[in-house]
Amino acid sequence: MTPAQRENLRRLLSPRHIAFVGGRDCVTAIGEAQRCGFSGHVWPVNPTRPDLAGYPCFASIDALPEAPDAVFLAVPSGSVIDVVRPLAARGAGGIVCYTAGFREAGPDGASMEIELVQSAGDMALIGPNCYGAINYTSKTALWPFAHGGSCPDGFGAAIVTQSGMLSSDITMTQRGLPLTHMISCGNQAALALEDFLSFLIDEPGVRAIGLHIEGLRSIAGFHDVALRANRKGIPVVALKTGSSSIGSSLTVSHTGSLSGSDSLYDALFARCGVIRVESPPELLETLKFLVHSGVPLANRVAGFTCSGGGATMLADRAERIGLIFPPVPETTRTALAQLLPPIATVSNPLDYTTPIWGDAVRTAPVFAEAMDQVNAAAAVLVQDYPAPGLDESQIYYRNDAEAFIRSAKVRAIPSAILATLHENMDAATRDWLTAQGCTPLLGIAEGLNAIQNAIWWGERHQALVSTSPETLHPVAGGPLRGWTEAESKAFLAAQGLPVPKSRLCSASDMAKAANDLRFPLALKMIGDRLAHKTEAGAVALHIADGAALAVATEKMNEAVATYDPMAVTDQFLIEEMVDKPLVELLVSMRRDPEFGPAMTLAAGGVLVDILKDSISLLMPTSGDDLRTGIASMRLAPLLCGYRGAASADMAALIATILDLQSIFLAAPELAEIEINPLFVSTIGTTIVDALIYSHV
Repeated sequence: MTPAQRENLRRLLSPRHIAFVGGRDCVTAIGEAQRCGFSGHVWPVNPTRPDLAGYPCFASIDALPEAPDAVFLAVPSGSVIDVVRPLAARGAGGIVCYTAGFREAGPDGASMEIELVQSAGDMALIGPNCYGAINYTSKTALWPFAHGGSCPDGFGAAIVTQSGMLSSDITMTQRGLPLTHMISCGNQAALALEDFLSFLIDEPGVRAIGLHIEGLRSIAGFHDVALRANRKGIPVVALKTGSSSIGSSLTVSHTGSLSGSDSLYDALFARCGVIRVESPPELLETLKFLVHSGVPLANRVAGFTCSGGGATMLADRAERIGLIFPPVPETTRTALAQLLPPIATVSNPLDYTTPIWGDAVRTAPVFAEAMDQVNAAAAVLVQDYPAPGLDESQIYYRNDAEAFIRSAKVRAIPSAILATLHENMDAATRDWLTAQGCTPLLGIAEGLNAIQNAIWWGERHQALVSTSPETLHPVAGGPLRGWTEAESKAFLAAQGLPVPKSRLCSASDMAKAANDLRFPLALKMIGDRLAHKTEAGAVALHIADGAALAVATEKMNEAVATYDPMAVTDQFLIEEMVDKPLVELLVSMRRDPEFGPAMTLAAGGVLVDILKDSISLLMPTSGDDLRTGIASMRLAPLLCGYRGAASADMAALIATILDLQSIFLAAPELAEIEINPLFVSTIGTTIVDALIYSHV
């Protein structure tokens, strides 16, 4: 986004005047601008109609009193460019192009979209193929359908989506989330999602930003802008769709975006401190907690219910997502027990039981004492409110809510009141809670996820304040050459990495070569068609002596000939056997055309396709991020000495991976390195198998 486009985007989203170019769709759009409270000039443009929505029409762009700050464009795709050119010539601020039929429609539409961008020049162009934009703070809507949403206090969340219908649906939700902006960015022909993110970071009143992402136009651009948001203290929450094979194909047809590798999006978001969520409700609940309550300073939560079942549900969900309800210390629990009825059990989450429910004189000290005893950094109270008309007990809910909120405020910790079922909190209650500075959360899973997401963001924010991940550098593709295992290992050994002692030889020289090695040995046939040696029968292990080596060579020739006669060679790698490790890992590094250098760590050996236990990281990465990533894998307990077993040499593992990273990044001709397996032992690591691909 150029400086001129940025200024024009400001004009577009806070206009003094809006030109509506088109027919029936513009009638609706004018009504939505009025619904939003727009008080500027409304200028319909239509050469054949006398008026639109009661406003007299101008016959052409040239007939307008001055260059409009904003334009809502809804004409057939073949006429769009004829409208855009005079708008650019007059110096209009920006355009919402509602019209579809461009890149998403095929090659002809893609060509037309290129011409559209060229014609728009420095105007801020949203779309095409989009619903548009709403700025609730400036009371501006450039929107083709009925919309909801509000920003009563001048602050809230800004949301950018790549789905028009989702953006419309979000404005209609009844969840108590104030919205500052809603932008449906469509095809992102001129301005992309990362451009809107860059703009919204600096908008007054924006406390958090939500994104619906199908694909990104510039991974590196998004990375840098998201880092800026994090460092500025603006949490970004992303709902990334298109992770399934079907979802990915729909993404391509929907907006013309490619959804990219889902694991690499995980790595991207983690690297730049973007919260990833799995559903629209989780997106909205997370944004709401961030807007109203902010970010807890630590992962220590005090939980309260008036139901044993509710406490159990809180505990179960929290354990699943890593949210910590610290236990009440044994040394101080008596003080809390004395405040509770005899039937209550001291715990966290705490069921404070119905005998004191609604009696603020008794519940207030319970809330305060429990928060203090677990040193809470956040607090949550479960309350499912009665439906309208069943309000005899409202006063009891309100009493406990006030006592809970007051206790949290005194301790300066974020608080939330959570309804188990989202429909069990009416609008009046939600509004009352937000007025008290307490977030109304809807749904056990979504609500606790929201708190955990905020805690994760706070931890990542602190880490990024003191570090500076490098800008990502996507790379061009091209033809590749695969190296043999022998070539790959020789290269890595020359770089000082740990590989088994070996010899490369022919069958006739094998006995002599074996004299330089220590039995038992491993035998592997080497060839361009033998990337997967196990399936081809091209591997023999635990060979005890020279006689067994000769037999193994003969059997291997027969097995490979049966598997693929063209794969048989007279080149063999014999290696000293390596002791059985604690863990086998796969370590892969490659240059992704969108994300740049990326690393994958997974359970290795034959388990790689069975366990599907993997993480991805964008490179360069740090030792700390490697440790965090490895700790999240299912095999992590095996590295830490599971059930009294010895622990792996984590220092050697991290050092080996970082050395591999340095080698890979220093050699741009390398396209991929795959180590599978990397043996991780109590002392050291060993590269047992390796493949390298380089650009031709």
